[in-house]
Amino acid sequence: MVDYQIKRRGITDPRVLTAFMNVERHRFVPTSLVGSAYRDRPLPIGEGQTISQPY
Repeated sequence: MVDYQIKRRGITDPRVLTAFMNVERHRFVPTSLVGSAYRDRPLPIGEGQTISQPY
């Protein structure tokens, strides 16, 4: 995800890249959506809220 969705969009700050590489996005989505956690789109997380798309 980092190479395809973040670096290609010009994000170069090593602190940001390290954060994206170390924080597992799938831990923040419902179990039923784990397979979609790294897609470039927002995902519902309950209570009418969404987790933003990675970029």
